[in-house]
Amino acid sequence: MFPTSHDKSPRIAADYLASSFTASYAGVVAFIAVAAEGSFARAADRLGVGRSAISRSIQKLEAQLNARLFLRTTRSTTLTREGELFYENCHPGVQRIVQALEDMRDLRSGPPRGHLRIGASMGFGRGVVAPLLADFRARYPGISLDLLLDDRPTDFMRDRVDVAIRDGRLEDSQIVAKRLLPMPMLVCASPAYVRRYGKPQGVEDLSTHACISFRSASGRIVPWEFKVDSQNRRVSPPSACTFNDTGLVLQSVLDGFGIAQLAGYQVTGHLRDGRLVTCLEAYAPDDRGHYLCYLSRRHLPARIRVFVDYLTDAVRALDLWHVLGMSVPA
Repeated sequence: MFPTSHDKSPRIAADYLASSFTASYAGVVAFIAVAAEGSFARAADRLGVGRSAISRSIQKLEAQLNARLFLRTTRSTTLTREGELFYENCHPGVQRIVQALEDMRDLRSGPPRGHLRIGASMGFGRGVVAPLLADFRARYPGISLDLLLDDRPTDFMRDRVDVAIRDGRLEDSQIVAKRLLPMPMLVCASPAYVRRYGKPQGVEDLSTHACISFRSASGRIVPWEFKVDSQNRRVSPPSACTFNDTGLVLQSVLDGFGIAQLAGYQVTGHLRDGRLVTCLEAYAPDDRGHYLCYLSRRHLPARIRVFVDYLTDAVRALDLWHVLGMSVPA
């Protein structure tokens, strides 16, 4: 226990803090590493120490806390409920210490370097972000890259992501978000489909067309979004076909199987080439975007700062929306 409020001696409080910190710091570092890696062996490799040293540090910490932090079997290492609670309380502090050390190294060490983990949706990550990474690496060879593609919202802490590109609307006030581009959602069809079946003239006409739907990572079929009479409106038209991959949705539309609502970056080249045409343009929503996101930090590490600047300029230079008559932020 810490000294009580009745103990007014600063020396006693300082002595307790010093002894507690000395006794537990190594254990906390080992604990965070095991929790992050899910393995004592991998944690030892990450910290550059022996596995036995990790085990001893964890044992001392558990004895100090009088609580078991991990459940270990021959195949897995998982946190106990007490371990989960301790991790939630310790992790932000350790992250701040690590960030402080990285910031100081970045200030002293010249060119940006280190490891950068990037999160992005499957479609935008594969189609827009991934093709730009080779040029970024050529400019900054000291930075290694790890691109994580997932249509679920990025969890910066769980996934250890440095920068994420999020699509749609943002509601998370705990992150810094920079709008890269607008994200128009366009109902598209192939010219052959339009010649045979015509275009829907209103949102209510969708029920008479072969609509191709997208199933998200959560298993939910994503509704189509429109702006009708200045109000956002979601519609779930009957699905002629459903895919859990946006690339397959696009290909089905290109093949003339039906119509679908697709993000602008997916279709702008096909619209330019005449392989697709748009429908219901007057009802397209205009409040979505692609956002470059990172955790709120006063001083960004150099590797994150140069990537944010590079990706902002490189994506906007692609001129993805020119054919749509749209402009991007300055």
